[in-house]
Amino acid sequence: MPIPDLTYTLLFVSNPQESAQFYKRLLGLDTVEESPTFALFALPNGIKLGLWSSKTAEPQVSAKPGSSEICFEEENVDAAYERWKKLGVKMAQVPTDMDFGRTFVALDPDGHRIRVFKASENV
Repeated sequence: MPIPDLTYTLLFVSNPQESAQFYKRLLGLDTVEESPTFALFALPNGIKLGLWSSKTAEPQVSAKPGSSEICFEEENVDAAYERWKKLGVKMAQVPTDMDFGRTFVALDPDGHRIRVFKASENV
């Protein structure tokens, strides 16, 4: 049996409303669902990004923010970096050339890593 497509990413956050405001600014999108303990974005490519309160999630959350990344491919990494810096987004890595391409890493209010990259031609 084939494995279904990945369609949903869930981040456990301390304050879903605060995180939703951050991602609204960052992504330029409104939530499609929002409550005191949860917020949901529907990205243009069909993937959903959920923000769930780490205090109410079951089973209890044990992973710490920063132990994984969500990644966005962007044609102009440096322009995206400058745009996000102007929004006041905290950065963990400035634009850098790595073996897979050009990239930077931003942090959300909880410290979740958000990687933006442009893959090199040989990847």
